[in-house]
Amino acid sequence: MPDVVIYADTVRSAELRHEVPLAIPDPFLYVERNGSRHVVVSSLELPRVRELDGLEVHTPEEFGYDELVRSGKTRAEIRDELNARACEAFGVRAATVPGDFPLEIADSLRARGLEIAADRGLFDRRRRVKSEHELAGIRRAQRAAEEGMDVARELFRRGTPITVEQVKAAIEARFSANDCTADEFVVSHGWQSAIGHHGGEGEILEGEPIVIDLWPRDRVSGCHADMTRTYVIGEPSDELREWHRLCKEALDRALADIRAGVTGRAVFDGTCEIFEAAGYTTQRTKEPGKPLEEGFFHSLGHGVGLEVHEEPSLGMLGEELVAGDVVSVEPGLYRPGYGGCRLEDIVLVTEDGCENLTDYPYELQP
Repeated sequence: MPDVVIYADTVRSAELRHEVPLAIPDPFLYVERNGSRHVVVSSLELPRVRELDGLEVHTPEEFGYDELVRSGKTRAEIRDELNARACEAFGVRAATVPGDFPLEIADSLRARGLEIAADRGLFDRRRRVKSEHELAGIRRAQRAAEEGMDVARELFRRGTPITVEQVKAAIEARFSANDCTADEFVVSHGWQSAIGHHGGEGEILEGEPIVIDLWPRDRVSGCHADMTRTYVIGEPSDELREWHRLCKEALDRALADIRAGVTGRAVFDGTCEIFEAAGYTTQRTKEPGKPLEEGFFHSLGHGVGLEVHEEPSLGMLGEELVAGDVVSVEPGLYRPGYGGCRLEDIVLVTEDGCENLTDYPYELQP
C-alpha cells in the first residue's frame, strides 16, 4: 500500500471523515505509513480524537510549534513547516493524496523533496464498502427522510392552498428533530419537476405532479440518505399514472437485479429497456452530441454515503458493484413544460442481492 497523506477538515472532506469519524471543522494532517495511522491535531480536538481506535495522536508541539511561533513566521508558513516536519518524522518520502488535496499544501511538501501524487480512484474505492458507523448513520438519515416525507404527505392531504415554502419548512424541522441537516432538497411541482434538481418554489396546484427528493445528512456520522417520491393533490392525469407505473416497474426490476458482481451499467440497461419499450428516449437512444431533456434523461442511481453522490454509478459508465456499496435507485420520466415522476430508494448491496434501506409506500396520491 502507498503512503497516504490527507490535509483537510472532516466536515467537508469525505476522504478524511472516512478515516477519522468525527466532525472536526479545522484542517489537520493525517498520514498512513507502514500500517500506522497518524493524526496531528491541536489541543482543541485531543480528548475526542484520543477516544478513537487505531490512531496515533500527535500535537503540533511535538514538531516545534512553539519555536516556530516565536520565530515570527506567518500562520501559513508555520502550517507548511509543521506538515513537512511531521511527514519527515513519520518517514514519508512519497505519498498518495486525494484528488482535491490543496495545491498550496502539495507545493510546500514538494519543495521539501516529498513526491505527491493524486489518485482519486484509490480514495473512492476505500469508501465504497461502508463501515458499521457509516451504515448506522445512513439508516438514521433514511428514517429522518421518511419522517420528512410523512410531514409532506400530511400537508398534502389537507389540500390546497399550500406552498412549497410551507412544505420545506415542515420537512426541515423534522430533519432537525432527528438530528439531521439538509442545506438543499427538492419539493418541485408542475413544470419545475421536469428539471431534475429544481428546488421548487411557489404555490402547489391540484392535479400537477409534485416531486420530493430528500437527502438529509446525519449529524453524528456525516452520512446521507437519499429518497424520492412523486405525489399529486387531487386526481392525477392518465399520463402521470402511466409514468408512475413504469417507474415502479423499473424500480422493482433494478432491486431484483442488484447484487455484488453485477455492473451498474447492466442494472441501468434494465430500466432503459422498460422505458424504451414504452416509447421513451433514454441516454442509450438519445441523439449523439445533444443533451436529453425529456424521457429518462439521467442515470439510474449513484453511491450514497459521506457524499450524497459518490461512486459507484448505475449509468452508462457503471462499474461492478461490491458487497457493502450503498446505492440509490431512481428511475424517472419527464416532459418539459408539464413535469416529471421519479421514485427513489437506497439499498445496501450484498453478495446475493440487496437490502432495501428504504421502508416507505409508493402511492401517487398522499
